[in-house]
Amino acid sequence: MRDISYRVALGGIVSALCLVTMFLAGILAPLYFLLPMIAGVLLLIIAEEVSISWGFLTYISVSLLSMFITADKEAALIFVMLFGHYPILRYYLQKVGFMPLRLLLKLAVFNVCAVSYFYVTVYLFGIKQMLEDMSDFGRYGSYILLGICNVVFLLYDFNLGAVYGYYLKRLLPKFKRKR
Repeated sequence: MRDISYRVALGGIVSALCLVTMFLAGILAPLYFLLPMIAGVLLLIIAEEVSISWGFLTYISVSLLSMFITADKEAALIFVMLFGHYPILRYYLQKVGFMPLRLLLKLAVFNVCAVSYFYVTVYLFGIKQMLEDMSDFGRYGSYILLGICNVVFLLYDFNLGAVYGYYLKRLLPKFKRKR
């Protein structure tokens, strides 16, 4: 019984922390891209402490709640489509032994999600400002922006690995002693 209650409580705490982070995206508008990344990193705790399936359940609950109750819908969509699921999915991608293939798979996943995000934002939600902003860069504006996003994603992936290593080596042993 303690095991299931521990899972539910930890899932609730991490969900609340993710939602607070997503609420901050509405208050601190310049950080609308960074805060969904931070909320995604918090899901690593669930994936490590409980299981990958509980991590996906937490991701789904935070995604639904952030889409309905947060002020910044664009930041919520960034979390849902780009950075919320990736820390959990990264667990499986890290198992690919051949590093160039692993990197190619990570970039493929990100690019599919990024292009999907673009089409959902522009055509489903009708935010045409994104098209106007890209036209300022000329004919190749979308490709330039996608290239920049790929560099940011690679930095995010590298830092995600560093945060995960820090969590395993420094934070997790401190929590394990207290239980």
